[in-house]
Amino acid sequence: MGDVTAGTIQKESRKHSGQWTIEPPFDERVRDLVEDWGAEKTPELIEEMIVTALKIARDEMGVADLKLINRSLKELRYAAKVFANYKGVRKVAIFGSARTAPDTPVWRMAEEFGREIVKQKFMVITGGGDGIMGAAQKGAGRENSFGLNIRLPFEQRANPIIEGDGKLINFNYFFTRKLNFVKETHALALFPGGFGTMDEGFEVLTLMQSGKARIIPMVLLDLPNGRYWETWTNFVRDDMFKPGYVSSEDFSLFKLCHTVSDAVKEIGHFYKHYHSTRWVGDQLVLRLTQKLSPKAIADLNKRFANIVREGEIAQGKALPAEKNEPEIWPLPRLILTPHRRDFGRFRELIDAINLAETS
Repeated sequence: MGDVTAGTIQKESRKHSGQWTIEPPFDERVRDLVEDWGAEKTPELIEEMIVTALKIARDEMGVADLKLINRSLKELRYAAKVFANYKGVRKVAIFGSARTAPDTPVWRMAEEFGREIVKQKFMVITGGGDGIMGAAQKGAGRENSFGLNIRLPFEQRANPIIEGDGKLINFNYFFTRKLNFVKETHALALFPGGFGTMDEGFEVLTLMQSGKARIIPMVLLDLPNGRYWETWTNFVRDDMFKPGYVSSEDFSLFKLCHTVSDAVKEIGHFYKHYHSTRWVGDQLVLRLTQKLSPKAIADLNKRFANIVREGEIAQGKALPAEKNEPEIWPLPRLILTPHRRDFGRFRELIDAINLAETS
């Protein structure tokens, strides 16, 4: 090799990877810039972002588009920086009306939910406003709360619990805000609310149903005598399921709960044996907290044969592609090659795993 450095080898490898290019002189200048800056983690992605920005300059976009792209990237970058400090902590996103009056029964229910879910080692994420959001954060406490606030001409100001906290993130765009809700949360709790609550709920259901987001527990909370979510479920069943617009398996993606204890139990049980999921090519890797018994594996193969495209559900170890997650490397795995459809069945598989016999 002579005096060729490791950095030169890495740059040459990226140079011929075909991942990005603009013009040879500029390609080299981008690589040098990133190397000089000291981007040690996935420098090729940083290089690609810079090249994208240079291509945008040649596209002669209008100022409005440039501002939107620039501001979006800054919002995403800042939010990722805030959440990075809490990467190892599971979080529950809580939605509901900002107009719910303090000390009403459903407000107190949201406060109790925030208090009880924190006892289960979760943090809470809300929109940072008043009503249900403020109630949940009062229960959870400032230290266990994130607020994803949106700039609006009315209603949406930060509640006193999260105002001024470093975990309060202000967004200009709904889509960057919603992306962070979905990206960072490990469970979803919806209380009665307006258009925004419906929007968030249907978006998460759409993403899970279509396989564009990981499966997480979604609980719909209301008072013991409340009819809000029953009315919603009747609509989904009568006007969406019966005409064939959704499948029966899609009803496994959410659960109605009329008590805080039921909602907390549903979320906690989801993570009893199941830990997380990752796609490695066509293979779905389910990380577990405990190994399952051979009998349990045989039962899963029998019950869920219809979601397996080839082979079978096998218990094994981490795949080489997972080496960038060393903190969960030792966890046992279930590995399968499934059809990428009927994702409600994936939720049913997770439920079966959590009820399965361990070895």
